Amino acid sequence: METKILLENGTNELEVLEFVVDGNSYGINVAKIREIIPYSPVTPVPNAHPSVEGIFMPRDAMITAIDLRNCLQRGQSQPGGLFIITSFNKLDIAFHVDSVIGIHRVSWVDIIKPGATVTTAEDGISTGIIKIDGKLIIILDFEKIITDINPETGLKVTEIEALGEREGTEVPILIAEDSSLLRKLIIDSLKKAGYDNVIKAENGEEAWEYIVKCRDAGTLNHDVKLLITDIEMPLMDGHRLTKLVKSDDATKHIPVIIFSSLVNEEMRRKGEDLGADAQLSKPEIGNLVKVIDELLAR
Repeated sequence: METKILLENGTNELEVLEFVVDGNSYGINVAKIREIIPYSPVTPVPNAHPSVEGIFMPRDAMITAIDLRNCLQRGQSQPGGLFIITSFNKLDIAFHVDSVIGIHRVSWVDIIKPGATVTTAEDGISTGIIKIDGKLIIILDFEKIITDINPETGLKVTEIEALGEREGTEVPILIAEDSSLLRKLIIDSLKKAGYDNVIKAENGEEAWEYIVKCRDAGTLNHDVKLLITDIEMPLMDGHRLTKLVKSDDATKHIPVIIFSSLVNEEMRRKGEDLGADAQLSKPEIGNLVKVIDELLAR
């Protein structure tokens, strides 16, 4: 089964693939999926994380297989089912699931953030919940699942230390990122790089409301010099936010950096069409600082 991204740019919609693990429905953004293939035997890796089933080589490319049932603390998967092969953060990973139900087209506005009783902001592996035909589908945070298995795949904050001593600046930078953990890591990294004035927003809608408030008050040029945005966010995604900023004569001069695990070839074309000034994959925190330097120097 192959997947195609059919959505227009900046519509604030996404396609969610519903799949089943241990009788429960979960979801993944179709933009993360390369293909879905039948389960095939894997070669175990000595001393690997308990959630790593092993490795296999479809089409001469070595892929790591992750036991999603184990990640969800529901035991071990048995041979059979399907592999959802994903591509994000410059990694190709196969997730072992029981079955696939289908694809749902939804708006980011309709995605419910998990409450504190369901998951803590930093420890949970759910990014949102959608209700389809009376059924709740939990959208999983695949980036966090992989980072928990191997922290080296997350933000490479050591790259900031490699930049050396830098002079501080109060240039205002607005960041839109829904993950509280990633938001804190990015802001801490920017501050270590000398960017002390970072305004945070939990999603694209909150960021756009701040920009509009500054625009209407006549303080935009003083309050927002650059925007960094994730793509996947509830209420308003980063592509919609980029489109709004770049289609408004009063705001289109603001440099926009898309900083997301979803920056692949196809998503990069989408970002370019919307007017993004730069696009980086989330592990590249060192490159993010360099791009910020370049855009502000203009």
